[in-house]
Amino acid sequence: MQNWGFAVDTVVYGLTWDERRNKPVRLPVLLFGVLLAAIPAMPVVAAATRFTGHAVSVILRTGSPQDARAAAADVSAAGGHVVRTLGIINGVEATVPSDATGWLATRPGVTGVSGNAPLHMNGTSYDPTTDIGSTFNTTRIAGAQSYWAAGYTGKGVDVALIDSGVVGVNGLTAPGKVVNGPDLSFESQVPGLQYLDTFGHGTHLAGIIAGRDDAATQYVNDSADFVGMAPDSRIVSVKVADANGNTDVSQVIAAIDWVVQHRNDNGMNIRVLNLSFGTDGAQAYTLDPLAHAAEVAWRSGIVVVVSAGNQGATASGLLANPATDPFVLAVGAADTEGTLAKDDDQVAVFSQRSKIRKPDLVAPGVHIVSLRDPNSFIDQTYGATGLVTSRFFRGSGTSQAAAVVSGAAALVLSQRPSMNPDQVKALLDGSARWLDDQPANAQGHGELNLRNALNASTPSVASATQNYTQSNGTGSLEQARGSIHLVNNGVALTGEQDVQSSPFNSASMATLEAAGQSWSGGTWNGQTWSGADWTGQSWSGQSWSGQTWSGQTWSGQTWSGQTWSGQSWSGQTWSGQSWSGQTWSGQTWSSAVWNGQSWSGQSWSGQTWSGQSWSNSDWV
Repeated sequence: MQNWGFAVDTVVYGLTWDERRNKPVRLPVLLFGVLLAAIPAMPVVAAATRFTGHAVSVILRTGSPQDARAAAADVSAAGGHVVRTLGIINGVEATVPSDATGWLATRPGVTGVSGNAPLHMNGTSYDPTTDIGSTFNTTRIAGAQSYWAAGYTGKGVDVALIDSGVVGVNGLTAPGKVVNGPDLSFESQVPGLQYLDTFGHGTHLAGIIAGRDDAATQYVNDSADFVGMAPDSRIVSVKVADANGNTDVSQVIAAIDWVVQHRNDNGMNIRVLNLSFGTDGAQAYTLDPLAHAAEVAWRSGIVVVVSAGNQGATASGLLANPATDPFVLAVGAADTEGTLAKDDDQVAVFSQRSKIRKPDLVAPGVHIVSLRDPNSFIDQTYGATGLVTSRFFRGSGTSQAAAVVSGAAALVLSQRPSMNPDQVKALLDGSARWLDDQPANAQGHGELNLRNALNASTPSVASATQNYTQSNGTGSLEQARGSIHLVNNGVALTGEQDVQSSPFNSASMATLEAAGQSWSGGTWNGQTWSGADWTGQSWSGQSWSGQTWSGQTWSGQTWSGQTWSGQSWSGQTWSGQSWSGQTWSGQTWSSAVWNGQSWSGQSWSGQTWSGQSWSNSDWV
């Protein structure tokens, strides 16, 4: 059993004290979409004192998964109870007696105890000019507004977003703003959920990249409207993650392959691909099938922007896969320290670093405010800590940083459309601002600085060409997954098989990818995954071999009956077929709601969906 499930980037912060700088700072205490995983039973540790204070909600951070399990036992010994594990920070959320917090902070392995008090909605009093994490200030810090003032807003550039889908909240409702590619997620079987972001991650990133209120016309210094990095670019959404953010590497590879083959379909011009996803797979990038798919996209003329990961200094000393591939644009997160000034910026503590393959650059990724996805899993689960207003949600991570850079790449390409990906990378790396006193293996070339890029000379093709060894993609799909796997009915998806249980031959797939032929209509790796043509603004909706998953899944079970069809996600949950304003039409997440670690009612319960099930890699 896994001690922690999977996590996605976006961190919500709790206040603690930084002794080095002698000031209060915020450290990561919670991440978007941490899969709730049961904590194994631990021996009871007797507390030195009987605690009788009133109950308070806290986050305990520890140094390792083993320390997290010990901390859970200490919580119980102090008379508290664990609410959930927070795997990405090796921590737990718990309710404990108020007078036990000091004792817990001294326990072996505990690196910090912070309050988990909710933030309150600011309503109409929210002022983006004073919030350093607002897109208004993020676009100023990154230099995007310099591009807007020069007339470059991303127009004509499409950004593919492989994520959890997008919903049409205000800021993403302009005609043609979002085009839906295929839905390759587990929710593709439910008509009312196809393409839509039930998780909340994809919508947040789409807002950062290309969001724009309908009322916005003059973008520069417009603090009244929501405006993302490249407000006139277009999002091509390819959904791979479900309401918990869960997906398999095979789904992500299929999505990348689809983007490559259909980058110019239907009047599209996909020049940028945002992939805020990573695994801890450690095989060489020259062999890894996931890295190979990303690299093929790069060689096909698409700037592939990948999150470096949120594990800080990892034991393996690697970035997340596929950021390990040196061709793609690997992005770490910068912490602006709550100021507009650049001289105090640092690399965020969670931003992954490596001496083997450094991030290329960093970009603002702490406390970033973007579009809220009302009633999504993230909104329902972490709204108490991440909610800013009825429209906006705050989060941090290398996902947000990657979205900032994806928007930046779209701006550059709207200015210089003939540039190839190597030239875009060279321009952004070469114009980045070096962060003093920050390690090179964490910041790469420094922090994104579009002001410098705007008037910099275009790197020549010869000078920008990257001469790394190219990937052949003949390695192991299983090793690409890393340490954590999807689990269905107690059976993990392992080995050289994709999510539809089809054998995966990496060498054959690599050959097809290189030729741009891995997809044939709606078929990938021998199975029907999606429809074969466009209907309006969406790729046609038939998916996963019609109404149910083809054949049997890796655990010998089909995806019909009481799993996705029938009793789950119907009736009183996410009812209706469309997004209506700020909420889902009909009853929004009513009657059946999240209750502890499982979905109440007759689905998402037992061993099929609760606890460690469906855990997988990082949405970083």
